[in-house]
Amino acid sequence: MLLNLIAFQIGWFACVLGGARGWPWLGVLITAAAIALHLYRAVRPRVEALLIGLSGLLGFIADSLLTGMGLLRFPSGQFHLALAPYWMAAMWMLFATTLNVTLDWLKPRLGLAALLGMIAGPLAYYGGAKLGGVSFENPAASLLAVAGVWTLAMPLLLVIANRWNGMAETTLTSAEPGTSGTAGRPG
Repeated sequence: MLLNLIAFQIGWFACVLGGARGWPWLGVLITAAAIALHLYRAVRPRVEALLIGLSGLLGFIADSLLTGMGLLRFPSGQFHLALAPYWMAAMWMLFATTLNVTLDWLKPRLGLAALLGMIAGPLAYYGGAKLGGVSFENPAASLLAVAGVWTLAMPLLLVIANRWNGMAETTLTSAEPGTSGTAGRPG
């Protein structure tokens, strides 16, 4: 769990500082390494990779909506000014690596997850703004919108992670081609 948390924090800082300094690819490379390590440690890496990819897609859509509305502005890494930068999608993917490890305890507590999302989401974006990775035309409106996104995103991602938990030891079904019996990787 500690390795998961440390990898997330390193990736988060690399993405934000890389985006702020005009090196958006740097955070993506570090995040890719953290995700590769996470998938290596996964019992069912394909299932975990689906969760990570879906999280990146959902995050890109959510942040692109906020960006397109003029609530978020980024200094680098955008293919279009109305879209979130690719390093933000990488951060959502990196966040997904915590859902079945560090945040696993939160899965049966979806109300608490929504509350934590409402508080921690804006705090993360505010911290990113202080480091120069994002800026707000109207900070109050922007952070309120981010709070709304994360109030919904946190429990939704935990529900999806509960369904697609590639970290849990489990008996595999025939729905996963080429597998049988109990999955597991040695320690």
